[in-house]
Amino acid sequence: MSKSSGGDRWLSELGYKLGQTLGEGSYSKVRVATSAKYKGPLAIKVVDRRRAPPDFVHKFLPRELSILRAIRHPNIVRVFEFIEVCNGKLYIVMEAASTDLLQLVQQLGKLPCVPDARDIFVQVVAAVRYLHDRNLVHRDLKCENVLLTADGRRAKLTDFGFGRESRGYPDLSTTYCGSAAYASPEVLLGIPYDPKKYDVWSLGVVLYVMVTGCMPFDDTHIHSMPRRQKKGVFYPDGLGPLPEACKALIALLLQFSPASRPGVGQVAKNTWLKGALLNKDTSRSLNTRID
Repeated sequence: MSKSSGGDRWLSELGYKLGQTLGEGSYSKVRVATSAKYKGPLAIKVVDRRRAPPDFVHKFLPRELSILRAIRHPNIVRVFEFIEVCNGKLYIVMEAASTDLLQLVQQLGKLPCVPDARDIFVQVVAAVRYLHDRNLVHRDLKCENVLLTADGRRAKLTDFGFGRESRGYPDLSTTYCGSAAYASPEVLLGIPYDPKKYDVWSLGVVLYVMVTGCMPFDDTHIHSMPRRQKKGVFYPDGLGPLPEACKALIALLLQFSPASRPGVGQVAKNTWLKGALLNKDTSRSLNTRID
């Protein structure tokens, strides 16, 4: 019997039925699953500690698990169960989503600024605000890590592999992490950085991608990205008009100097975002404080 089929049988005994693989890395994979224990579709992240590098096993994974156990918010993917087994594998059982924000943007080309992009962004901001209020940071905010329900209206933040505790300045990080296309100038320059302001920059990139369908800065040559970032953001020809308030918010989030970027609490109070045509769940999530 293969290790994979053995793992499947073991989960089956716990009431889980595994389906197709959604994604796979060098030492982890995510699979669709169902269970009589929990309603709705599930995803199970399988982490193989034996194949993972020591830095991941002893530093990043414990941080991720600690964060996942501590958080609960309508716009953050809910984790139901952690299953440890003696063969070195860890199974993280969580709610599944139909798609992610990147796939939606690729499918549509770009999202209508109002209401679609604004309504989704409000929810992502609510999730990040919840984290920052608890001195937690994500450090890998990107469209792929924003999951969406089948109707595309409920957004849920996922993947806390680079998450950590941080109180913001002067509690600085020195670890380069995340995706270059979403990385702030100070991270790309290798300067000790405020992780909360890094998250705010990444929020700006996410909003830009939603309303334009493209990245604000070309990451082909990472070493020259900070120079382009310092010049500010430009919009593609033929894009069509965007609300000036949306463009102003993007410019504010993508301030080259981290000290000039707002905190996420200020972002949540932005008048353009406050004007979103929110459904009841989204409106509640924007102001939620869950302990």
